[in-house]
Amino acid sequence: MIYVIILVLAIVFLLFSFYNKLKTTQVRIKASIQEIGNQLKRQANLIPNLVDSVKGYMTHEKGIFDQLTEARKSIDQAVQTNDPKAMDKSQELINKALGSIKVVMESNPEIKASDLVSNLMNELRDTADKLMYARRTLIDLTADFNTTISTIPGMWIAPLFGFKEEKGLSTPTDMNQLEVSKEETKNPEVKL
Repeated sequence: MIYVIILVLAIVFLLFSFYNKLKTTQVRIKASIQEIGNQLKRQANLIPNLVDSVKGYMTHEKGIFDQLTEARKSIDQAVQTNDPKAMDKSQELINKALGSIKVVMESNPEIKASDLVSNLMNELRDTADKLMYARRTLIDLTADFNTTISTIPGMWIAPLFGFKEEKGLSTPTDMNQLEVSKEETKNPEVKL
């Protein structure tokens, strides 16, 4: 009888441990999504400072300012909805605008020499690195969680507690996204 009680207690303990592990991972997944939003918001807050600082140097590049404004609006919407897909789109808009600024800065030594612009670009680069790290964390946590609930014993225990696969970040996987196009290999042209 004692052996049966010990066995039942051991099974209950293992179930509680497994449940706690899954619940902890779910909470960390949600926190990593919030961290992505936090980094996007930080980046969005830096954009107006970058725009104000760079405006005097780049009056001939009005299109870049429009891109930055659009990116900032997109980030604000993504952070409010806490939607990973919208956050991805916002990051793409930021990267596009920053790429345009980088090309102009590299081709114009006066802009490159500006300490203020350089410091702000470093801040944006730092934020982009933090954002990339936050995304990597989300990807890893989601993969660990999904692996745990889809392997033995998780595939039997997780449904008992109502755990389902976490979506994580979505990335296009059609053939166009897995290959580099001829257009993407061309050097960008800068016309000032």
